[in-house]
Amino acid sequence: MTLEKEIGFNSFRNEWQKAGLAILYTYGLLNNGHENFFKQHGLTSQQYNALRILHDQYPTPVSTSYLREKMLDKMSDASRLVSRLSAKGLVDVKQNATDKRLVNILISEEGLRKFNSIGKEISKMDALMQALTEEEARQLTSLLDKARQSIQSNGEPSTSLEQAQS
Repeated sequence: MTLEKEIGFNSFRNEWQKAGLAILYTYGLLNNGHENFFKQHGLTSQQYNALRILHDQYPTPVSTSYLREKMLDKMSDASRLVSRLSAKGLVDVKQNATDKRLVNILISEEGLRKFNSIGKEISKMDALMQALTEEEARQLTSLLDKARQSIQSNGEPSTSLEQAQS
């Protein structure tokens, strides 16, 4: 089904608007699939993402700012996320010895078990994109890399539009 039919939007200003809306709509579908998967494991996708980052750094503890920097969702509240993971026993949080304003976050033994358990099933999420061949997935990734680079280098939307029209 086409984007126009799925979102009930028939008139786009240009192909850039259409591409942006297609990404946002697809993100929503993909995000819902991820949330449903992680919900079965008692987590949100953001919580799993934090565990993934902590697992990759293990046994080195990380700061809240490091976690926020590496999160997929840059708008997430890392402090609240860490508090929730700590309440579930999935992370250990200790005050930084050299700077009392900071905390050191380390994935706990329970967090490692949970992460590894989910890892046995994580490939199920690949099915969300199974309509693409591996080559198409590589092309899509390359195009999205290019789109992110454009977004990051153009800054404000008004500046971007003026540059695109020149």
